[in-house]
Amino acid sequence: MYVIALDLGTSGFRSQLIDLEKQETVKTVITMGHPLPGGNVMDHLDFAITTGADVAHRLMIETVKEILKKFAVKPEEIARIAICGNPIQLSIFQNLEIRDLAYAGKNKLAALGVEDVKREARIFPANEIFKDIFEMDNCEIVVPPAIKHEIGADALAMMLETDFIHQEETCLVTDYGTNAEMALKIGDRIMTASAAAGPAIEGQGIDCGMLAGPGAISDVNLENGYWRLTVLDSAINPAKGPLVDPLSGDCIESTEIVPKGITGTGVISTIAVALETKLIEKLPQLPNGKLILGDGIVITEKDVEEVGKAIGAIRAAHMTLMVEAGMEYEDLKYSYMSGATGTYVDAEKARHIGSVPGFSKGIIQFGNTSIGLARKLAIDSSRLEEVKDVAEKIKADHLMMATSETFKDIYVCELSTWQHGMPHEMYNQMLQMYGIPGFPEDLDEVHIEKRVKRDIDDVGYLGLDIVKDIGIILEAPVEKCILCHKCEEECPEDALVIVERDWGRFVDIDSQHCLGTSCRRCVAICPEQTINHTLLQIKEKSM
Repeated sequence: MYVIALDLGTSGFRSQLIDLEKQETVKTVITMGHPLPGGNVMDHLDFAITTGADVAHRLMIETVKEILKKFAVKPEEIARIAICGNPIQLSIFQNLEIRDLAYAGKNKLAALGVEDVKREARIFPANEIFKDIFEMDNCEIVVPPAIKHEIGADALAMMLETDFIHQEETCLVTDYGTNAEMALKIGDRIMTASAAAGPAIEGQGIDCGMLAGPGAISDVNLENGYWRLTVLDSAINPAKGPLVDPLSGDCIESTEIVPKGITGTGVISTIAVALETKLIEKLPQLPNGKLILGDGIVITEKDVEEVGKAIGAIRAAHMTLMVEAGMEYEDLKYSYMSGATGTYVDAEKARHIGSVPGFSKGIIQFGNTSIGLARKLAIDSSRLEEVKDVAEKIKADHLMMATSETFKDIYVCELSTWQHGMPHEMYNQMLQMYGIPGFPEDLDEVHIEKRVKRDIDDVGYLGLDIVKDIGIILEAPVEKCILCHKCEEECPEDALVIVERDWGRFVDIDSQHCLGTSCRRCVAICPEQTINHTLLQIKEKSM
């Protein structure tokens, strides 16, 4: 018999097949995108509400079905699936109420008839979800509890799978992603928060960006006056890549591994090295407006600004937690980094660029903690009781960044730095104007410990498989379409096409590549205003 660990990440799904008797990983399957349109979790929530929770739910289930097919085991041989993710992803997957996650006002929720929504731990038959799709009569699904509104199983995992929960010193933990969850521990008190960092932190929203996968540049380092690229190999291990001149794009020394794109960590490293070598003298300005790392791999000033928005949001959230906790900055002993970005990023560069506090005395890097927790629950579902006990003991003070004036003030300073090159001295002067203590300088040296080489440390003896194209098409009627095709030309991801069928004209949208709420350019440019995303349905595949 087998069990499956599944991480429903905002930028893609990660899953492992495990031999239950041997407790050995057989195979790992990942997707190179999320099935719901959009670049972040709020886009996914908006899609589920405006287009329909049933459509969003089926998109997820169909994607998991594609993952299960990659494992190539019989449905009756799957005993258990344990799932981690944030509250929005887990709610859509289970087809639960989501409107309370979109609307904060009690009066609004009461008018919608939404009251007292609980997201507790569950164990239930898999066929409640998968019947008639991928029937698993002998399988159960295990879902960990959420702690609070925005803090779900993924945040619980980052606390449990690192040393954070048992740490006696003041420490910070962050699961880096398009929605960065974080927690600050001071004694027995734990404060939690999340920052909508956006897709750039994982390489999306960057013209040549990609998720952490084979061929992705994950790091950049100086070597003999040129830049040595680190590129992820077929098993997602960091490997020696080409030596390049970033100004001309010339390849000084080629290697067997050829880069295809760049991850968010690679962009962070690129900016850090460019600042260190004075190629960037003032953010976001680049020499000749760009840096060239390979064929078609070009970092632009717009990319620098996009990354700045992401790092700025994370740094502002980190600092807001500390300010609201009333702690002294210098008391921060450890910063834990988890997730793909937390794994592959060069921590020394990260602390100088702001994605982890530069004054933290120690930095410890972990891998994908969500799939780590899911794995433990898949192998032994009785451990769910331990997880529930810990969740109940964590009296989390949750800080909503959307309503925090401190966050807004710090984020203004971050944007001024990344978009206009505001110097550190002026940054602190602005903070003092807002009544916020100025931030200390980065420490000269800190202790950095990397616990894993890749975000999923053990991919299994059958290795890694990738669902590169989820292949789910959404369609909606466009009755007033005049076949001008402006929407097709405007789409930055080439995600849509206008088609004529016997029963009318339709827009077909590739759900994986559509940017959803973050874009909607097709809607804006249509002269007849005929594209309506609320009408989207999954296009049935022809037999």
